[in-house]
Amino acid sequence: MQIIFGIIFHFIGGFASGSFYMPYKKVKGWHWESYWIIGGLFSWLIVPPLAAWLTIPGFAEIISNTSYETIKYTVFFGVLWGFGGLTYGLGVRYLGMSLGNSVVLGFCSAFGALVPSIYYNFYPSTGKTTFHDLLSTSWGRIVLAGVVICLLGIYICGKAGMMKENDLPDEEKKKSVEEFSLVKGLVVAIFSGIMSACFNFGIEAGKPMAEASVAAGFNPLYQNNVTYVVLLWGGLSTNFIWCMILNARNKSFGDYADRKTPLTKNYLFSALAGATWFLQFFFYGMGESKLGNGASSWILHMAFIILVANMWGITLKEWKGVSNKTRTTFTIGIITIILSVLLVGIGNSMK
Repeated sequence: MQIIFGIIFHFIGGFASGSFYMPYKKVKGWHWESYWIIGGLFSWLIVPPLAAWLTIPGFAEIISNTSYETIKYTVFFGVLWGFGGLTYGLGVRYLGMSLGNSVVLGFCSAFGALVPSIYYNFYPSTGKTTFHDLLSTSWGRIVLAGVVICLLGIYICGKAGMMKENDLPDEEKKKSVEEFSLVKGLVVAIFSGIMSACFNFGIEAGKPMAEASVAAGFNPLYQNNVTYVVLLWGGLSTNFIWCMILNARNKSFGDYADRKTPLTKNYLFSALAGATWFLQFFFYGMGESKLGNGASSWILHMAFIILVANMWGITLKEWKGVSNKTRTTFTIGIITIILSVLLVGIGNSMK
């Protein structure tokens, strides 16, 4: 029953993550950086401490009593993840919900499983998996096989994107994805997927805070909520600095008070997108507490996001008008990525 609840929580979180960009599509007359940072303030600054306060009322005291080293590394990986979160938005902007999410999350799944093991190879810690463990054990080799297959699936999806670009005239591309750009989108999506994997390691770095919340008598189901508060400070700093630079470069500071745009709706939809984004990790933490395996939880979470994002891609008709060959190629790529995700999960469960 614990496993069933864990899967349900991960599905809810995956649905939130795969859907959060939808409200942004309702924002009118604002530059990308303007609505992205408004949503981000809710994602990374406002909602996380609110969720922590509701579930772990003593979260501020736990953070204040946490060692400097734990805080430092949690924030550090939050900053690295921030680059991934920032470019994630650009990847979806240039590739669309289906292709953008598949490429970003495919890389995120693969490197989310590898980043912690590579780190622990250089800085061993009792009970932690090293990259050498992956190479020298049967379960580890299954995980690595899953990573390789994941990269193959990403390549197939990229191939489908190239076929789509050739299939559609410019007018049709803009109907499906307003700013479609395959090369630009793939570059930022690959970078985003690699950097986004650092969120998983940030959760690992902040485990002492989660464990302290359990030791203090709070419900283990919500233990990661205190970690998110610190981890997302790092993500906020990266995104805030870059969005302010873009505001200055594009002279878009006026967006926030431009009465020629539907200001109230723009703020509401941006806030809704930001709050929905945080829900993915609120439920991720609940799912992980039930499944008890961080790596497998991460992989399962990514699989659900890929499925939901592609459901939205189909709903938005992002692949309308392409040839059957292109559509089949993309479907094969998605199936390959999901297969790789399952392999990594099986390998970690064997451990």
